[in-house]
Amino acid sequence: MFTLTSGIGTLVDLGIHWLLSSYVFRDNYWGSFWIAPFISFECAVLVNFMIAYHFVWRERISVRSTRSFWRHYAAYNATATGVFMVKMGIMQGIHFLFRSLNFLVDASYEPVLCNLLALCFSGLINFFMSEMVIFKKVKK
Repeated sequence: MFTLTSGIGTLVDLGIHWLLSSYVFRDNYWGSFWIAPFISFECAVLVNFMIAYHFVWRERISVRSTRSFWRHYAAYNATATGVFMVKMGIMQGIHFLFRSLNFLVDASYEPVLCNLLALCFSGLINFFMSEMVIFKKVKK
């Protein structure tokens, strides 16, 4: 279920980023490469959280209230932002490793491969943060 949620979030992120950079921020470097990714990332985080809160870890939320929702969302958003930064660092590290080994230099799919490898690591981190911190089991 967590994988499905992440896949939906990825589609939301890519779709909104494409829409913003193609129509709203067309031919605008800062809009396309800084503002659009941030907005699309936050939209994906919101969608992922809504699915997680209402379906994936529903039984782990003992009290359902507005306060509980926003408290969980703040923790989820902070964790997702941290994982996003980790993913960007891992992606750049993999890119640097490929460059230093002269592996896939100038290959058109190198950025996609770096991103995919980084997503594998960051996805695991995101899962464990959600499992152990945000939606941890409460002892009865």
